[in-house]
Amino acid sequence: MSSRVKGQRKCPICGSATEERWRPFCSRRCADIDLARWMSGRYAIPGGDADADEDGDKVPPAPLPRDENAE
Repeated sequence: MSSRVKGQRKCPICGSATEERWRPFCSRRCADIDLARWMSGRYAIPGGDADADEDGDKVPPAPLPRDENAE
């Protein structure tokens, strides 16, 4: 029995009917394609200009973890 449901939206990658397990995609392949596009920067969420305090220049670096074995 297929887990495809009649009347569902189509896969945003290939246009096939979606499958519940991979929703909103039809398969793992299409889900992986979408993930790769996000990771490569092909997809991006637009944002406004960063404030001076949001650009990271004035944030001190995080302290390095302490090595408990060091003497």
